[in-house]
Amino acid sequence: MKPVIRFAGACALLLAGITSAQGETLKIATEGAYPPFNYVDSDNTLHGFDVDIAKALCERMKVECTLVAQDWEGIIPALIARKYDAVVASMIDTEERRKKIAFTQHYYRTPLSVAVARDSEISDAQTDFKGYTVGAQASSTQAIYAEDVYGKAGADVKLYPTLDEANADLAAGRLDGVIADKFPLLEWLKKTGKDCCKALGDVNGTRADAAIAVRKEDDALRERLNTALAAIVADGTYQKIAGKYFDFDIYH
Repeated sequence: MKPVIRFAGACALLLAGITSAQGETLKIATEGAYPPFNYVDSDNTLHGFDVDIAKALCERMKVECTLVAQDWEGIIPALIARKYDAVVASMIDTEERRKKIAFTQHYYRTPLSVAVARDSEISDAQTDFKGYTVGAQASSTQAIYAEDVYGKAGADVKLYPTLDEANADLAAGRLDGVIADKFPLLEWLKKTGKDCCKALGDVNGTRADAAIAVRKEDDALRERLNTALAAIVADGTYQKIAGKYFDFDIYH
């Protein structure tokens, strides 16, 4: 079964002059396999930066929320199919995704980064990786970059359902490199991958916005989330949450 977290806020919503019906509930999806942003701990519940941000937004909007874990490759189709109302899962806002869904303002920014084995001869993240095998999470911006840049330059690109699986193959010597969003990759290198692997650095020109996804027709919800996000940034709630996970600014 997929892990589920429920937490309650106030029953009435008064936001931007709009009052909701009592007991309004939002269902929010995250991946649950992308630490430190979202992951399932030993207590079988969701944790992480994305989860805490979702909770803070729901509290600010004074709505009751349910958080559910959803496999990454199915996360957009399930949103469109109305299985939940929003996605808070470190999703990068791209033009291609905007053809299907809508996004709020960003809630953090991240570049792509590359990790390799400690004894690798690969010396920098801008290398074309010709003749090497590079891993990435499927259906992600890093997968698109790997295929469009490294793959076309002669690399063998291998895609995985989760970043953890790609990282595991790098640690086992089955990959020459992994390309991923910088912050979860650094988190893995700091913990599980600290003995086997190293970071090459950021990929030039890949800094992008992570935002909350909603259905294209749900413009009112998108605006409410934007208002709540601006409020938690202004009152320091965002910075307090971010400080639990990062010792540097990820918002700007």
